[in-house]
Amino acid sequence: MLPIETRNEIIKLLKREVVPAMGCTEPVAVSLCTAKAVELLGSVPQHIDVKLSPNVLKNAMGVGIPGTGMIGLPIAVALGAIVGRSEYSLEVLKDTTPQSVEQGKRMIEENRINVALKEGACDILYIEVEAIAETDRAVAVISGSHTNFVFLQRNGEVLLDNSKVSNSVKEAAADVELTMSKVWEFATETPIEELDFILEARKLNKNAAEESLKGEWGHCLGRIISGDARNKVFGDTVFTRMVSYTSAACDARMGGAQIPVMSNSGSGNQGIASTLPVVVYAEETNADEEHLIRALVLSHLTVIYIKQSLGRLSALCGCVVASTGSSCGVTYLMGGGYNEVAMAVKNMVANLTGVICDGAKPSCALKLASAVSTALFSSVMAMEHHCVTSLEGIVDDDVDKSICNLTSIGARGMQQTDKMILDIMTNK
Repeated sequence: MLPIETRNEIIKLLKREVVPAMGCTEPVAVSLCTAKAVELLGSVPQHIDVKLSPNVLKNAMGVGIPGTGMIGLPIAVALGAIVGRSEYSLEVLKDTTPQSVEQGKRMIEENRINVALKEGACDILYIEVEAIAETDRAVAVISGSHTNFVFLQRNGEVLLDNSKVSNSVKEAAADVELTMSKVWEFATETPIEELDFILEARKLNKNAAEESLKGEWGHCLGRIISGDARNKVFGDTVFTRMVSYTSAACDARMGGAQIPVMSNSGSGNQGIASTLPVVVYAEETNADEEHLIRALVLSHLTVIYIKQSLGRLSALCGCVVASTGSSCGVTYLMGGGYNEVAMAVKNMVANLTGVICDGAKPSCALKLASAVSTALFSSVMAMEHHCVTSLEGIVDDDVDKSICNLTSIGARGMQQTDKMILDIMTNK
């Protein structure tokens, strides 16, 4: 068993990265930054200027904003100013009402909001908001992670300035150096009473899926899979329910439902895909609560480990990372040990590497459905001791090196891909 000091560090990391969020985290982070700027301003702003890194802009262009029936950044900025409270963190918009939405629409119609790309070098995740009223001005900057304020200023007085400190996710999360074997040891050997907090992820994400199945959200993929198509095409199986629940929760989140989910590493979709395949498989196979808890911890911590070197935002879709985590959790629930989990990871790397992120939007549910399918394939293969070998593509005999190869492609190799994706999205 890991020393208690190490366990406590990892628990602190889990609790920092696995948190509730309402709405897509990029526009919600913009709302959060706006709320902070307006709080500093101390009055209703006449004008709001927002400057964003390309990746934040990409992920906020086409996604529904909770409780509004609208998509995109202007309404997210307006509501951040009107009802946003920075103390709510990634649930900053939970006080949204129909009245506040109408106020936000008027603010947009009056051209009081300007959104632009940040000129010059900045972090991949960068949000700068300036709120202006009469002669008063307030500035708030988030960088590195979705809730990390690095600069605050009011009327020229600097209240906080950590902008010269590197805020990359790798450095922010480097207080715990993880490996796949350490993730496994922590998840399977830590006293269970230290881990049961992870069950909140089951509660929130399962509720999001079940609420989605009752309504009309996104492309309704979860409901389609669990409806007539289940009987006519897919069959009534554990596999079908894993895919339908995961995609349903994504349908609701991307469609703008005012329902919180448990996120992972700043992404609600990553939290959903890290949680629901594991939860559904555990329930369908009558796994006991201890095994479910350990499987969820294994899944979520694997995601955090991979994201340490990949970064918060990249051209690589988060479904790749999240479903790799859930494949580990499902493999554990199937009775697999560390060797089988490592095999499942390598099977995932061989299959999904290269899936692009072209922003947050309702069709993300399709990618999550594909990723969950691959996660189950990879687990079943691993339990049969079939694993992609180092003679094939980017997979290495060492599981940590295989993960490194995946994240190198996503963080560095796909940078030009990322630029082309944004160019295509902004010029349609």
